[in-house]
Amino acid sequence: MTEKNFAIIDTETNWDNEVMSVGVVVASTTFKVLGRRYYVLTPEVEVGGMFSNAISLPGQQHYLCSRDVMAEDVHDFLAKFRVRSIFAYNAKFDYGMLPELSAYDWYDIMRLAAYRQYNEAIPHACECYVTGRMKSGYGVESIFQMLSGNLHYYEKHNALQDAEDELEIMMMLGHTVEEYDVALIN
Repeated sequence: MTEKNFAIIDTETNWDNEVMSVGVVVASTTFKVLGRRYYVLTPEVEVGGMFSNAISLPGQQHYLCSRDVMAEDVHDFLAKFRVRSIFAYNAKFDYGMLPELSAYDWYDIMRLAAYRQYNEAIPHACECYVTGRMKSGYGVESIFQMLSGNLHYYEKHNALQDAEDELEIMMMLGHTVEEYDVALIN
């Protein structure tokens, strides 16, 4: 990975397991946020989902658009910042839900967050497999709480807010973007 900027993407799905919202955060290798986009997809959002109540958070702007318009705008947005790499927590899920973005290199933040050799905040008493991966408790919420010490943190299930929280996890882990080369999924 040689480019200077990358994106973090998160999705939320509806009851039909279709993407109903997409959050995109572009950051530099110093983890400075350079731009944000939040898409609410129609007609998918009309189906509703488990986290429909988090679609709009106070003060948050979004684009209400079709999936095709979202995909085109994401490509343009990422091109503006010369992004070729996308990061996500449990990236295989988001990668699978967004085949129109499969030409990018996708990296899984969880690959470092859930492994003892990459996450020094994992307690010694935590059960891990021989590979170093935690046996349980390595979702965004648990890892964020572990790294930050903020036991009151909870995942919002708003695609943009969750993408921002995933960037925060990357910062708290303290690894360079290049160290995520071991987390490439495609």
